[in-house]
Amino acid sequence: MSKSLSSAIAVYTGSFDPVTVGHLHIIERAAKLYDRLIVGIGINSGKEPLFEPSERADLIRRVTGKWSNVEIELFDGLAVDFVRRLGSRVMVRGVRPLTDIAGEFTMMMANRQLDAEIETVFLMADEEYVHVSSSLIKQIAMLGGERHLDRFIPAEIIPDVVARFLSRQGKSGG
Repeated sequence: MSKSLSSAIAVYTGSFDPVTVGHLHIIERAAKLYDRLIVGIGINSGKEPLFEPSERADLIRRVTGKWSNVEIELFDGLAVDFVRRLGSRVMVRGVRPLTDIAGEFTMMMANRQLDAEIETVFLMADEEYVHVSSSLIKQIAMLGGERHLDRFIPAEIIPDVVARFLSRQGKSGG
């Protein structure tokens, strides 16, 4: 192990568009395991996001303020390069249904090929969060289910999500 990399710092990467109660549960658990947890918001120019990366960072900061050891950062490029740049050797991944395992395992093996010093730690989602995804939230909001969003996203960001969908509907004429 390189002396410059630390296992006291963990990095949880994702798009978090928007952050869900499932993401928060993984953040809370990882924050208890590591001295510092950095939530890395990946910038993927190939996707059309609901929120811009800086907006996602602001939303996550609002709902993670209770954990003093959680930091939010944006990154572009490979997650393993981001983790190394931060001086960490631990990448946290949340796994929901068992069908996630195959994809996450493939990603972990690729990351090991890219940087063998970076370890991936999987945290299995609790039963109540296995069905929660950002895609599900977008679908519920798009179909007018705002009153149900509190089951899936933190209450503090519901107005932001609803406003974003209303503004998109206005732009599309519907």
